[in-house]
Amino acid sequence: MGFSNTSYLNPRTVILIGIPGLEHVQFWIGFPFFAVCLLALVGNIFLLIIIPTERTLHQPMYIFLAVLAATDLGLCMAIAPKMLAIFWFGFCSMAFDACLTQLFFIHALQGTESGILLAMAFDRYVAICDPLRHTSILTPYVLVKMVMVVAIRATMLVGILPILLKRLQLFQSVIIVHSYCEHMAVVKLAAEDVHVNTSYGLFVAFAILGFDMMFVFISYILIFRAVFRLPQKEARLKAFNTCTAHIVVFLEFYILAFFSFFSHRFGHVSPYVHILLSTIYLLVPPALNPIVYGVKTKEIRRRVSQIFIFNTQH
Repeated sequence: MGFSNTSYLNPRTVILIGIPGLEHVQFWIGFPFFAVCLLALVGNIFLLIIIPTERTLHQPMYIFLAVLAATDLGLCMAIAPKMLAIFWFGFCSMAFDACLTQLFFIHALQGTESGILLAMAFDRYVAICDPLRHTSILTPYVLVKMVMVVAIRATMLVGILPILLKRLQLFQSVIIVHSYCEHMAVVKLAAEDVHVNTSYGLFVAFAILGFDMMFVFISYILIFRAVFRLPQKEARLKAFNTCTAHIVVFLEFYILAFFSFFSHRFGHVSPYVHILLSTIYLLVPPALNPIVYGVKTKEIRRRVSQIFIFNTQH
């Protein structure tokens, strides 16, 4: 890149170039990403309005869904403004400390989302495998504790990433080949030994995403075993139907997450392909989650239609 003979000591500013190789069309790429962000904002705001006000949705699954919606809103707010400023206005510079702050929020919210998906899988496991004790096991107090554990785990594990980056002093470049401050993209700027940073980054990924995915799979193995033991076909279909929305959300999140993760560290894909995939991974699930649950949940569909009918009458 032409920066091999230049070193930067404690840089105060970094430059995000967006999508390398596609700079000439970044302006137009910004529009579909803006549409996805807008859909995510509107959909998740609707969920955060509907779930607290609809008494029939005051159940563990939908309380977790409300937390997921708040997390998705946070992800969009952490990524979209700077990314669109790069694409549309060429505002590529960013304070190094602001970059580390964005990095923390993006990865902490990712970790929180993964943990909430695990909590939702546990809810489905209890609801199907031990339905008589569902309400006694998942009490409001237990739900609050689960959400707090998920949030604290993500905050503590991810919080060390920017601390480790901050201790680095010598950088070979200040140009981040990405549209947002992603951990490995920032690590690659360093001109020092970064084995601790890369090793800890892998540890965080497997401690959060790997751990959660494993236990979600275990939950569904137990769920499917219980479902297929039900004597009536209608009962099996009804039980399975209560899980389909979560299965779709779980698959879209983890498939995109691991494809993005492994392509960045071990794959040989073009940088623009990886950056597009990683941005899609962060922005598409927040847009799809409200649609998936809206389609599958009668109460949410009804409240949305009531809101639109009320607005058209006034």
